[in-house]
Amino acid sequence: MLAAGESPAYLGPIVALLLAAGLIGALFVRLRVVPIVGFLLAGVVIGPHQLGLVPDVEMVEAAADIGVMLLLFTIGVEFSLERLAKIRRFVLGGGTLQVVLTTAAVAGLCLLFGADWNVGVFTGFLVALSSTAIVLKVVAAKGATQQPVGQASVGTLILQDLAIIVMVLLIPVLGGQAGGTWEVVRALGTAALVLTAVILVARKVMPPLLERIARLCSPEIFLLSIVAIALGVAYLTSLAGISTALGAFLAGMVLSESRHSAHALSEIMPLQMIFSAVFFISIGMLLDLAVLAQLWWIVLLLAVAVVLIKVLTTFTAVSVLRVGPATAVGSAFLLAQIGEFSFVLQQTGAAYGLSPAGMGDEGGQILVAVTVLLMTATPALGALGAAIARRLPRNAAAEAAAGLEPDTDTRDRVLISGWGPVARNLGAYLEANGVPSTVTTLSPDLAADAESRGHTVVRGEATKATVLHEVGMDRVKLIVIAENDSEAAVHIAHVLHGVAPGVPIVVRPTDVPDITGFYDADVKRVVDTHRAVTEPLGGAVLDLLDIDHTHRGHPDPTVVRHLRPDPDTACAHMEDLPPVLPKSPGCTECLRKGRHDWVHLRICAQCGFVGCCDDSPGRHSRWHADQAGHPVVMSAEDGENWGWCFLDEHLVTDTGAAPAENV
Repeated sequence: MLAAGESPAYLGPIVALLLAAGLIGALFVRLRVVPIVGFLLAGVVIGPHQLGLVPDVEMVEAAADIGVMLLLFTIGVEFSLERLAKIRRFVLGGGTLQVVLTTAAVAGLCLLFGADWNVGVFTGFLVALSSTAIVLKVVAAKGATQQPVGQASVGTLILQDLAIIVMVLLIPVLGGQAGGTWEVVRALGTAALVLTAVILVARKVMPPLLERIARLCSPEIFLLSIVAIALGVAYLTSLAGISTALGAFLAGMVLSESRHSAHALSEIMPLQMIFSAVFFISIGMLLDLAVLAQLWWIVLLLAVAVVLIKVLTTFTAVSVLRVGPATAVGSAFLLAQIGEFSFVLQQTGAAYGLSPAGMGDEGGQILVAVTVLLMTATPALGALGAAIARRLPRNAAAEAAAGLEPDTDTRDRVLISGWGPVARNLGAYLEANGVPSTVTTLSPDLAADAESRGHTVVRGEATKATVLHEVGMDRVKLIVIAENDSEAAVHIAHVLHGVAPGVPIVVRPTDVPDITGFYDADVKRVVDTHRAVTEPLGGAVLDLLDIDHTHRGHPDPTVVRHLRPDPDTACAHMEDLPPVLPKSPGCTECLRKGRHDWVHLRICAQCGFVGCCDDSPGRHSRWHADQAGHPVVMSAEDGENWGWCFLDEHLVTDTGAAPAENV
């Protein structure tokens, strides 16, 4: 049974699809273009109309259906009701006006060229939608999520995604298979009932359900539950006549009201990325380059027309809120493409005999070509809009009046990864000193405890991008990794250093610290649990014994030191020296004996023992070298950067980085 046989028929196309997506996506990342554009072009290349590497389109479409559901689900999770409330004026005002104006403008042009009114409105629906996935990635890449342009764009996208519900319900009316005003009222009423049900479930059912699941502290069960909720709600809404994609979006909105929304998003995001890649590849596979070669001039003409229409309508809609011309122009160019969910709408319309501009299959090909072209051009359009906006006056007062938060990139808070007794005391200390803190933890009970003490809490792992986005790393001034073993702490430190390379990291592992791992992760301070307890205890005992134990307080026992001598001048004993943590803030042996009469201090480059020099009475640095067989030391004195081998009596310059600065 395990012998090699014929490879499964589906394996070749899947490998071709994933390889093309990975290679072309990586190329576009190197070119600083959002990888979604690469996925679209990968689909064009391997599709049945070109190379034909994936002839079974049905299999790809099935995966793409799951992809669009998970994509809409994650977008729904990010669009919480609380977030909607913050920018409700913009969503309900500017967003609604943008959809209405764009639909009306496109419908008017279709009527002008002889199309029926229902075809014109349907085509207007297709053009009115923008690409939520691409715009959000472009905004995030620019770090403009909290800027007025980013918030204005997000507000419009929220309304567009909500408007899809009404558009889908109106398609049977536009297709002539449901008649009269009553059907329109029924469709709108159905949308209202569905949204009401979503709000009720979001507020009453989902929070306690997810709380019970999260208490299991099992990432596997949590992920399975989230996927089950996403696809299960999508299936149930499909039974009510609403598309599975919209059902998944509503499931995300339901989940967004839970305190575990960030955790859920972080767990499902890897799956969403894979299936979304398949979704965008499937869109590219729809494009026939032969048709494009014949109709290229129409595609270019319509692409220019779409950009002009959407820039004008979006600019008008945003300007109505008096946010200033700079914000309006930046948002208008960011939203000037056709969105991925237009294909969902197109497929729904095709079932009722509707096609873009009434052009049938040819119209579908033109829509795909225009969409792929404008999606590819979105980063360039966004840059053009930003360049124009910089030349226009910015109205801060108008932005504030419209409910848009200004860009406040101030690093003023501490991120605490993990919560327990030590982190709890640290949080209280920070609060007493007026320093705000954000806590990340997976445990619902610990999260509730941190919240009860007034801290901002984000549920989830600090290594997940969505959790860090929720934290707001642009505001973090210092990172403390507490309540983790060394292996987990090293992993978290590496991730956080990559996300925020300029932010210092303090680590307090619960077991023996992995000094090399922390050094490689550029950790600035390592608080050894045993020393952190022993030193204050020893100080308290010596105080009660009336023994003077004051010392100079160096070297800092939380700063990792590493002697890296010049390899051309180093002796044989200086090879492969590890990073070390100084064992004490003074001569280790002198402090043990209650003495403080050393002259200079040296740190053992092998184990971190701190000893006094040969000019000191104890000469404990040389004593330790003889006792432990560790002949190499480095200077612990400020401004001195050298190492010494007692056996070879050899002095070398330390070529490594200077000790970390105090934080």
